[in-house]
Amino acid sequence: MIRRFQDRIEGGQLLARQLACYANRPDVIVLGLPRGGVMVAAEVARLLGAPLDLFLVRKLGAPINEELAIGAIASGGVRVLNGQIIERLGLTDDIIGAISAREQHELERRERAYRGHRPPLEVEGKIVILVDDGIATGATMHAAVDALRQQGPARIVVAAPTAAASTVEEFAGEADEVVVVSAPTEFYGVGQWYEDFRQTTDEEVCELLDRVNTPRAKAGSGRS
Repeated sequence: MIRRFQDRIEGGQLLARQLACYANRPDVIVLGLPRGGVMVAAEVARLLGAPLDLFLVRKLGAPINEELAIGAIASGGVRVLNGQIIERLGLTDDIIGAISAREQHELERRERAYRGHRPPLEVEGKIVILVDDGIATGATMHAAVDALRQQGPARIVVAAPTAAASTVEEFAGEADEVVVVSAPTEFYGVGQWYEDFRQTTDEEVCELLDRVNTPRAKAGSGRS
């Protein structure tokens, strides 16, 4: 029986142990997917002694059920669509365009809210650990990997405390490495694997970015 994580902090700490080979390396950066993924990524970055930034991606939810991903968009104009689900639901290009436009507006709002005047970290030639709090269908992470590849990193490591076993297999051929703490075969949603899965706020994301990147965030600080 695979146990649930207490919260995203514990998930990040356990994930960091799996990523220990990347600790204290100057060529490693950690990118979290807002919002929940940033909380996990903050623990990973803190314990690895790596800089933390965010990578903005928005899921495209189906009109009848926003939890059902028909695709995702990411910074840099990347859009990934799930053709099978779109065909099954009979969605037109106009409907998909309207959903994409709405999520693009939110992606740009978050970019301004989270980053402010802080420039993004340079990823070219770096080992990038791309972190989310969990991976179900993988649509969001697919968009993130595609967008990140365009920026020329040396290596992309997809990482999460939990992910569907089938999705882990998918990413094995797409990312350079996939690291998860648990990969259940029966996976109905990320939230089922956390005792505390409350929504992360914009304010918490900004605070985490500032705290982890403040010289020097001590690896021994916080919960252990």
